[in-house]
Amino acid sequence: MSNKNKILDRINSPKDLKKLNKKEINSLCKEIRELIIQVVSKNGGHFSSPLGVVDLTVSLHKVFDAPKDLILWDVGHQSYPHKILTGRKNEFNTLRQSDGISGFCKIDESEYDVFGAGHASTSISAAVGMARARDLKKQDHKVVAIIGDGSMTGGLAYEGLNNAGILPSQFLLVLNDNQMSISPTVGSLSKYLTRVVTNPIYNRVREIIWDLTGKLPNIPKKVLRRFAHSIQDSLKKFLVPGMIFEELGLRYFGPIDGHNIDEMNETFENLKKSNFPAVVHIITKKGVGSENSEYDPLKYYSLSGKKSSKVKDLCPDYSNVFGKSVINLAQNDEKIVCCVAAMREGTGLKEFAERFPNRFFDGGIAEGHTTTFAAGLSYSGIKPIVAIYSTFLQRSYDMIIHDIALQKLPVLFCIDRAGIVGPDGPTHHGVFDISYLRTIPNIIICAPKDGNELKNLMFTGINHLDGPFAIRYPKTSSINYNELLSPQKIKIGTWETIKKGKKIAILAVGSMVGETEKALFKNTDKTLNPELINARFVKPIDKIKLNEISKKFSSILTIEEGSLEGGFGSAVLSYLTEINYKGNFYKLGIPDNFIEHGDRNELLNKLGLSSSKIISKIQQISKKT
Repeated sequence: MSNKNKILDRINSPKDLKKLNKKEINSLCKEIRELIIQVVSKNGGHFSSPLGVVDLTVSLHKVFDAPKDLILWDVGHQSYPHKILTGRKNEFNTLRQSDGISGFCKIDESEYDVFGAGHASTSISAAVGMARARDLKKQDHKVVAIIGDGSMTGGLAYEGLNNAGILPSQFLLVLNDNQMSISPTVGSLSKYLTRVVTNPIYNRVREIIWDLTGKLPNIPKKVLRRFAHSIQDSLKKFLVPGMIFEELGLRYFGPIDGHNIDEMNETFENLKKSNFPAVVHIITKKGVGSENSEYDPLKYYSLSGKKSSKVKDLCPDYSNVFGKSVINLAQNDEKIVCCVAAMREGTGLKEFAERFPNRFFDGGIAEGHTTTFAAGLSYSGIKPIVAIYSTFLQRSYDMIIHDIALQKLPVLFCIDRAGIVGPDGPTHHGVFDISYLRTIPNIIICAPKDGNELKNLMFTGINHLDGPFAIRYPKTSSINYNELLSPQKIKIGTWETIKKGKKIAILAVGSMVGETEKALFKNTDKTLNPELINARFVKPIDKIKLNEISKKFSSILTIEEGSLEGGFGSAVLSYLTEINYKGNFYKLGIPDNFIEHGDRNELLNKLGLSSSKIISKIQQISKKT
């Protein structure tokens, strides 16, 4: 650390924080923001969210006694200041780097990270469980959950709230309300929170009552404050009908300025002594400390970091190809609509939403709802396209089975970020979708080899009327894409021969087609001449072609950027066993482990899925063939 950051140099744990005076606290907050800006600008990662919660984080760690007191951060987007204050400031420069600290909370990274999370809306349920466990074991520590307004749109958050209200002891929910999730927050709850914050009558009367009760003579302040609370409660119910938290049994306090540390300290100190479940409504501003981020928190929600590569992709990434293709499809078919779960920009649908606002639906951070909502659209004769990241689609598993596949409803799933995503790590790698979708009857699963094939598969899928159709693709360059080409239907369940060869047949899925082509292009061993198949359909597999391959080749290798357990290779092996294939069978893919964060290309190399490792595998097989 530089001499400039004198206060932060002294902070090695939250205990050091408690020794600081007000002036030092303010300096510390500034220094934390400077460190976050410095590291995230270089490494990439979430930007505006952690900047917005610096003051809140400092206040929480000053008042509560972590790690004895349990502090849970929903999702983990907001956890950077928490990491810096809990003994990781010297390692913070390794954020999201291979073998460095994670961009999310991880139980095995620090005793202060009491619950790991990369998916939203989990903190309340987990914290309620911890509070119950504390009471059962007759312990006396505090439990605090911090959740953003965007995460409060998730159904799991409501389920947790429903149980939090019946707790007989201390539980504190801190609602960080910045009125801006990844995309603009969707839903009635967000509007309700905004009404609380902005109602001038409520806020002015609240201030007057609170001020007067502190000045009246001859009456104990405690009595007056209690009276003030009762008036305040009545006022809230009058001006803000419903009062959802108090109706669920949680005492509501707020709204409070999330950048006023003194006000937060006083509130948390008081509630620390309480013995009831409570909600503190904190108002923060995303991006505080960075002028650009404050002005446009959405644009600066996350930074990609500085890229060392000098090579610029000539083709757009798959998300952009999807966004362009869906607009072209929608122009020719008024029944086509798009559904997302709070990821409009990330999935490439910003332009679609602007051009067709009445045909764009954002369900908020509620993947299950978004999926069943699409089922309702489909039943009613609409053609819904559901764009969700692979890792988040996991949360819709029951809905895909029960609400869509069982009823053979035609819904097109466009699954972004399939495969290894890189620095976001194990909570965000999309490696399980093939495995969990393949077990579902009535579903088509496919993966394009490039941007043109994505366009063609989308055209095929939107016209498939016999059930759900799923297309998976990575967050990488689309390799080959021509926007001017008209989309073409592809016969479902058919594979494509990319290169003729002998002895070894390589069946590559999606992104691995291009990686294998690269491997074969670089290969200097002229004795190697494998056949390369674009196995674009994972379900159904191309049994006709696979029968031909089994008769012609003595070795078969499958390559997929997905889990080997229950994946594409497993499907091929199952069929080869049925037809009594006598040759050698090999498969490359993601092993039965959770893959840590790091550079995507580095991770693919470690997993044996880079072009150099693929050619090495082919050479090994060739020696045995």
